Amino acid sequence: MERTFIMIKPDGVQRHLTGDIIHRFESKGFTMVGMKMMQVDRELAEKHYDVHKERPFFKGLVDFIVSAPVIAMVWEGEDVIASARNIIGATNPVSAAPGSIRGDLGVSIGRNLIHGSDAPETASAEVALWFDESELVDWEPVRKSWLYE
Repeated sequence: MERTFIMIKPDGVQRHLTGDIIHRFESKGFTMVGMKMMQVDRELAEKHYDVHKERPFFKGLVDFIVSAPVIAMVWEGEDVIASARNIIGATNPVSAAPGSIRGDLGVSIGRNLIHGSDAPETASAEVALWFDESELVDWEPVRKSWLYE
């Protein structure tokens, strides 16, 4: 089973969209193996967005992610990384497909509700950055046999 990191950003928390967002991943059949609500400190935010540190929008990304609580999660399932990207939708909500989180609920590129890992290497690094192994739960949902052959 593959794992991915998903974060409901401050705008998703402030707009009370957490339940709707989590429901979309559960409805798809993915299993949550870690979740925590947290106020992100600047050091963690800068590490998370390190790939963008030379870009002009880096400071704005960091300032935004530390502005209010987030919900950090780890989800598990077959092809969860690619599937999660489809559930999330394009970065710019204007371009995001209807039915995706950003397509249905997003308003602007700077307030796009959610982050999801984009590749297996990124997912592994982000899960390790945001969660200690002891914070993740290995469990077998009873519905698994109804989802996978």
